[in-house]
Amino acid sequence: MKVLITGASGLVGRNILDRYPRELSYELVTPTSRELDLLNYAAALKFIKNENPDAVIHAAGVVGGIQANINYPARFLVDNTQIGTNITLAAYEGGVKQFLNLGSSCMYPSNANNPLKEDSILSGILEPTNEGYALAKIYTQRLGSYLNREIGERRFKTIIPCNLYGKWDKFSTEWGHMIPAVIQKIHQAYKNQLKTVEIWGDGNARREFMFASDLADFIWFTLSHFETLPELMNVGLGYDYSINEYYQTIAKVIGFKGEFVHNLDKPVGMKQKLVDITQQTRLGWIPQTSLVDGIKQTYQFYLEHYNC
Repeated sequence: MKVLITGASGLVGRNILDRYPRELSYELVTPTSRELDLLNYAAALKFIKNENPDAVIHAAGVVGGIQANINYPARFLVDNTQIGTNITLAAYEGGVKQFLNLGSSCMYPSNANNPLKEDSILSGILEPTNEGYALAKIYTQRLGSYLNREIGERRFKTIIPCNLYGKWDKFSTEWGHMIPAVIQKIHQAYKNQLKTVEIWGDGNARREFMFASDLADFIWFTLSHFETLPELMNVGLGYDYSINEYYQTIAKVIGFKGEFVHNLDKPVGMKQKLVDITQQTRLGWIPQTSLVDGIKQTYQFYLEHYNC
């Protein structure tokens, strides 16, 4: 079986490769953005037809934390929509039989009831801080669903992971997701012997963060269970923590003994974002990594790769 992985150099892609079960004996195709320009449909179609993969894991896209989404909404909307369109239609034209698209929990309305159920997508207004990214993700999922309807087969499926963190993430306060950004911030405070660290908002907003290695394990699991995988399905923990609790846990792992100061003028996004994992549970899969273990592994990766 030949499997094409888009975005193989990103957070999800690198973890997918790290967690590849060697006993599967798949042929993996992992092009760089220079080798496969997903902003160019002709290039994407040519690549698909030349490689002729049996399956595509679509993990490519422009990603970033809340600040990046606020600063560059047009890029998050346009580039991600073009990427989703091009790889999905190229896979369709190229006859790919299994297409696994990675969505995002920001696809859910900001006022949706938690835990977030798959059928609540497009039932309300999106969170303004990442609306562009969310629209692009919804578009790609719907495109795959419409193609399934037209061809009478369920070749295109989307999983919606909860928030992610882990090895190969972006440890940046602008482009990083919350946990790696906080690791960077608290590590620098610890290193420079600062007495305080700022938290955006009151810290009571709740988030569900899964270790990216666990998601990678699930993705390999899905390729062996693609027929029974729903067309749209959440992937997560089924429980969440407050922002304050994440800061406290990271501080304990790093050894930071200072205090936290809340900046109530900063944006915080949705008050809660917890996905419903009923369908995932029916498939018989649960993540294995605890928050403390995941943060320890992520922090160790940060120390080893960022020359701190």
